[in-house]
Formats: sequence, structure tokens, C-alpha cells
Amino acid sequence: MTQQPQAKYRHDYRAPDYTITDIELTFELDAGQTRVTAVSQVQRQGEEGAVLRLDGEDLTLVSLDIDGQPWPDYQLESGALVVSNLPARFTLTIVNDIHPAQNTALEGLYQSGEALCTQCEAEGFRHITWYLDRPDVLARFSTKIIADKQSYPFMLSNGNRMGQGELEGGRHWVQWQDPFPKPCYLFALVAGDFDVLRDTFKTRSGRDVALELYVDRGNLDRADWAMESLKNSMKWDEQRFGLEYDLDIYMIVAVDFFNMGAMENKGLNIFNSKYVLARAETATDKDYLNIERVIGHEYFHNWTGNRVTCRDWFQLSLKEGLTVFRDQEFSSDLGSRAVNRISNVRTMRAMQFAEDASPMSHPIRPDKVIEMNNFYTLTVYEKGAEVIRMMHTLLGEAAFQKGMQLYFERHDGSAATCDDFVQAMEDASNVDLSHFRRWYCQSGTPVLSVQDDYDPATERYTLTISQQTPPTAEQAEKLPLHIPFDIELYDNEGKVIPLQYQGHPIHHVLNVTQEKQTFVFDNVWFQPVPSLLREFSAPVKLEYKWSDQQLTFLMRHARNDFSRWDAAQSLLSTYIKLNVARQQAAQPLSLPLHVVDAFRAVLLDESIDPALAAEILTLPSQNEIAELFPVIDPGAIAAVHEALTRALAVELADECLAVYHAMKVDTYRIDHSDIGKRALRNTCLHFLAFGDPDFADKLVSAQYHQADNMTDALAALSAAVSAQLPCHASLMAEYDEKWHQDGLVMDKWFILQATSPADNVLEKVRGLLRHRSFSMSNPNRIRSLIGAFTSANPAAFHAADGSGYAFLTEMLTELNSRNPQVASRLIEPLIRLKRYDASRQALMRQALETLKGLDNLSGDLFEKITKALG
Repeated sequence: MTQQPQAKYRHDYRAPDYTITDIELTFELDAGQTRVTAVSQVQRQGEEGAVLRLDGEDLTLVSLDIDGQPWPDYQLESGALVVSNLPARFTLTIVNDIHPAQNTALEGLYQSGEALCTQCEAEGFRHITWYLDRPDVLARFSTKIIADKQSYPFMLSNGNRMGQGELEGGRHWVQWQDPFPKPCYLFALVAGDFDVLRDTFKTRSGRDVALELYVDRGNLDRADWAMESLKNSMKWDEQRFGLEYDLDIYMIVAVDFFNMGAMENKGLNIFNSKYVLARAETATDKDYLNIERVIGHEYFHNWTGNRVTCRDWFQLSLKEGLTVFRDQEFSSDLGSRAVNRISNVRTMRAMQFAEDASPMSHPIRPDKVIEMNNFYTLTVYEKGAEVIRMMHTLLGEAAFQKGMQLYFERHDGSAATCDDFVQAMEDASNVDLSHFRRWYCQSGTPVLSVQDDYDPATERYTLTISQQTPPTAEQAEKLPLHIPFDIELYDNEGKVIPLQYQGHPIHHVLNVTQEKQTFVFDNVWFQPVPSLLREFSAPVKLEYKWSDQQLTFLMRHARNDFSRWDAAQSLLSTYIKLNVARQQAAQPLSLPLHVVDAFRAVLLDESIDPALAAEILTLPSQNEIAELFPVIDPGAIAAVHEALTRALAVELADECLAVYHAMKVDTYRIDHSDIGKRALRNTCLHFLAFGDPDFADKLVSAQYHQADNMTDALAALSAAVSAQLPCHASLMAEYDEKWHQDGLVMDKWFILQATSPADNVLEKVRGLLRHRSFSMSNPNRIRSLIGAFTSANPAAFHAADGSGYAFLTEMLTELNSRNPQVASRLIEPLIRLKRYDASRQALMRQALETLKGLDNLSGDLFEKITKALG
């Protein structure tokens, strides 16, 4: 490796010596070589004599002028263009060439299929031209695009379309102007040939906004749901947050080659086609809901991210945590609040908690970074959203909305910090959040230990809550946090006991702020059953000695649907931990009848929402189970997961079959009631697949062949693969033959192949690298095959012989130079070596040492590998 990447620190932030107020860009587009002319209005805001240091990567300089004159006082350095002896105000003109077709990293301007598009967040604009590539430099962008009309009939950029015309030689031009100052990471350009879906939206102030959705030719019949989701997002943001769209046009473009899910570029959102394209035959219910969520997320960024952006990349959670909270609320208001909350919590428990315990552990506002792309993490996004949700819990909806309004009044059109946001919330609500601020600077998952005591003589119930956050990678010392702890108490008939002490009512959200705290409740006439951490009111691990009786009681009686699910998870966790220990001791599985009966009761409950029943009956994933143990045994966890599934399948076979038939929906509609019925029906099918093999084979095969929608077809296919039914090979072959030309549909097939429990799964995955539908150039294919194997098939990836680690090392070696961002996301399971036994740790360390020795190791991988080996 030529030069070790250097860390940057949040406390080193200082404003730039120069700022750019306006920039006029001209692109003479061609996939082989594009010429970029950038004319910037620059102002000095630092000391006289300061040099102007512009960021730039993979650029060929053609000319540099100051105020129309060639300027000799510049120097090219690695990653920078340094210009000196400058006046206080000047016009800077830079002409440079770039090569989009050679850009496999998919940062800056690159080729996606036959189209050209950009990705500039976090630091991609420096691959387009030399610039102050930092979020606190906000300029008004004007963009002129010139290209061959036949190759690129549509040419799009940010803002409003100001003009267009024809040029000689079959070329044409389009001029775009964005009236809102923005950092360069929000710049976007797309050029290509597309089908277009057009619509309009009337804002609450009566303005008509043109809506345009661009998809690859032939995909127009898969765009309607995305358009509907966009209009729902615009309407919801006006109703819930009072925020109206501000340009004349809003465009979304779906591209096949994209490192992320989507990007909120001002007025022109570029999306991974995975989060746009859907019709019943190609997309599952989950795909539809993900499209709705991601469309909402990027639209909501127009205010929380674009109109108010982040001062520096350490403040990333300012826009991402807040916008994830907003998209979660959008999904909950439109659909099932309980099911959405369960989905969010599953992500936290299976993945974010693991990140907190890894070498890459960091606070939601990191203090130190080597490669900014590495901080697009579950901690910044999902835990960041939980921190916003805790604020919402503490303040209430009305005060939270007042805080949002004050935040926009103060910071609209500027680059703000996380502290600015908390200050607005504090000032608007008059609630002291100084202690709460620790969530922004402290990493790790707090553990809450709860003990209770009931005194029937005094009718007093006492809760003693202790909090402790284990040391994390770069933070040994931890302070107590302000934790909102939502509780409810039930009497023996399932009625809620009012919370009170000495005649005063007590709010159901307790403020846990000390290392150890006691809460006393009186007038409690019965030994209560407590419902604790309702709605997952804080991102913590809860330790409380539940009895099976308490948990089965809560599964039946808790008023809060999330609490019913959580009780079922706790009940399963008890027997999962017990059975992993039995598996390690070569003892048989043990599952008491009362546990089975608790789940039978859910199947027999005709009043329960089918979507909630499906969640309660879905076993925690192997990754969720892993977080129950200090040292992870992937083989034992996989064996117990399968054994529990088979045990429940046998015991609940009759009930599952009855519910399976009762939940049949005749016509496919994207309707939340129907989605719930399909979810429960397919959960039952999954259990039935693990029952009588002959019956299961016929049932699963029949559902696959009769399905008129991808939800039911994929559920059958997944059941066949998971249970390794005789029909699974022929069904997988049929699917391949039918869909091999559709990459997005094949991604589902690759995931099933990669997560198969078959002994030879790695051999199959290696073979599929040569499959006609697979490409190492496409991030979606890589994630679906390689990513699914390494992150969602832990027993196979962590095979005792180290074959999984060797495979990932090979893949990362190739991706290191081809696409470092994708490589950096794939390496995650390998850097968590300290969670495994000594033998696996040694093999993982060996793999990491091999990667560390690569000559051209990218900064993205360097940071994670050195932290893991440290």
C-alpha cells in the first residue's frame, strides 16, 4: 500500500477559507470521455493569502482561469488542486475531462447500462470536477448538458428546466437551474433513453408540481406504485409536518447500477431500480412496502437534509436519523404501526446491536473517521432514528412539532449540527435535554437490569432499574444515559393498573437517568404483571427474570400489540438459549407444551390482526439469536433454529393447515388487510413445509404453480428451499428459466440459493458466480449472492474449516479495486471475529491479514481491517 489513509476528527472542524456561492456547470457528455467546464463564483472568508485547496480524484486538467485569464499559480497534489495568490472575490473556471465508462466504483459520473448518471454522496463530486467537496459549502447550481440526442434523448439535473435546444451534428442541449443553495453532494445528472410516467401533485398552497418517473424502456408497467407512493409522501409531509414541496418539478430516475438504495439529490432523486419497479408478478408485498418507505425517505429529505443540510459528515445522523424516523412514521401512519415497529426492532436487535459490539462501534455522531462511506451505518441511520424517537417520546407530538418548526426557522438554507437540532427541541419545549445529549456521543448498547418487588401488606410495587453500557472499541468509560422506559402494569384479569404514588398519577414513561433508580407505585391491589420497555421505548437490552406464565399472559392480554410480540420473542429466547446449551452438550431438544400452546392460542385467536399473528409466529432469525450470546456458536444456533421450527410444525400442523386455507385471498391487491392475510398464510406454509414431507411437497409445489403473484410464489419457493423439500430443485430451475433475463427478480433467487441450509451451499454459490444472470459489476447481484451468503447464512459462512472466510477474501480482493464501497459493506461479518471461538477467530484474523497485505488496499477496507485487527 502506497500511503496509509489518515483519520479525521470532529473536533478539528473549521470553516473553509473560501466559499463558492454560485457554480455554472457545462457537460459535453460522452461515455468514453466527458468534458466538464465549471465556472464558480468564489469568495474568501479566511485570512488574506490563504490558498484554495480543491478536492479532485481521477480528473484530467485541461485549463484553469481566474477572472477569464489563465492562472499559473496552482499545484496538483494527490487528491487536490491547490491554487494560490488569489484575490478576495473571483470567477474560477476549470475545464477537465473524466471517463464515465471506466468508473466501476460508481462514484461521480458513471455508466449504468446505456445511461449516464451520478452518485455524489458522500464525496463523489470530486470525481466530476475540482471543488470544495464538503457539505458546508452551499452554492446555487446551474447545469447545461450537451450530448448526442439519439443516445441521450433525456438529460436531467437539479432544479427547474430553464431551456433546451438543438445543435449541429445530431446533438442537443438542456439547461437546468436550482434556485436553492446546496452542497455538491446533492448534485445530480442523468442522461439516457427512458420510458416516462408523468403525473402532477397540487400542494396545499395550490401550486401544481410536475412529477416525472424515469425507468428503463419496457418497465413502465412497473412504475405506478412508486408514483402513488410519491404522491402519498408529499401529502403526508404536508399533513403531519406542515412541509410543502418547493420546486416546479420532482423527478425520480431508476438505475440498475447503484451502490446505495436511493439518493435525495434536490429535485432529481436517483434510485436503485429495486426501490422503484414493482408489479404483482415480479415484486413481493415486502418489495411494495420497501418502495413506499424508500420513496418517502428520499422525498422527506427535501427538508430534513436538503433545505437544512449537515455542517460536516460527522453530523450525518442529523439528516439520516431524523429522516429514518420520519419514514418510519409515514409507514406506520399508512400501514400497521405494530408491524412496522416490530420490523424496526428486529433490525436493531439482529444488526445494529451487533454493530455496537463490533470493532466499528461508534456513536450516532462519530468523533473520528478515515473513510466517510464507512459511516453510512445502522448506527447512524437506525439508532439515530431511535434517538429521535426517544426525543419524540419525551416531548410528545405537539412539542416535537414545535421543535421541528423552530429548527427550520433557524436553519433553513444552511448547514447545521446535531446540537442545533437538540437545541431547537429544547427551546421549543422548555424540556432540559442536556443529559439526553449523551446519546449523541456515547457508543454501545445499554443493558437495563430490572428487579421488582411487591408488598401485599402495603399494596406497593417497586421497580429497581440499573443501567450499564459495556465498553466499546474506542470508548472504555461509559456514563449513565437518559432512557425513557415505557411500562404498564396488569392485574390478574388483564386489566391495566393505574400508575400512582401518594395520590399523584405517574406517567407511563419513566425517566431512567441514573446508574440505579427505584420507582415506587402504590394502590396496587394485586401482584402485577409488568409490561416493560413497551414500543421498544429505548434502544437497549432488557434483563428481567420473566416467568413463562407472565410472558404467556402478556401474549394474551397486553393492550400494546408490540408488547404481545415482544413477550413471544422473550418466551422463545428462553428456550432458544436453553436448547443451544443442550445442543452443545449433545442433548435432545426440549420445548414444553405450554410454550407450544401459547403459539397455538395465537393461531386460534380470530380477533388478532393476521399481520401481527404472522410476526408473533415468525421465529427470530439466526442473527437475532446470535445477539443473545457473548460467544456465538453459529452451528448450534442453526441446528436449534431448525429443530424448533420442526417441533412447532409438528405440534401446530392442524391449526397451521386450517389457518392456511382460511387466509386465502382470491385477488391480489396492495391492501394492508390483504398483506396481513398473505403474511399469516405464508408463515403457516413455512411451518407446514417442515411437517410431513410428502404432504408438504405437494402443498408447496401447488402454491408455487397456482400463484398469480410473486409474494405467494416466492413464499412457496422459500419454504421448499428452507425445508429442502424434494420439489425445491425443480422449482428453482423453473424460476430461473422464467426470470433469468430480469435481474431484480433473479436477486430473490440468488438470495435463496445463498441462504440454503444445504451442506454444499458454498460450492453452489461459487458456481453461481458464472450464472448468466450474475455480474460482479452490479451491486444488487453482489449483495444478493455474496452478501446474502456471508451475512444471512451464518452457519455456512462460519464453517469450522474457514472455507467461508477464504471465499469472502477472494471476493473482497476483486472488489477492493473494482468497487471499494460495496467491498466495505461485505466485509462486516469478517471483522466481528471477537464474538467467536478461538479457532474461528484465528481463521478470520488470517483472512484479514491477507486482505491487509493487498498492494492497493482502499481506504474503505483499510479502516475496517485495521480496527478489527487492533
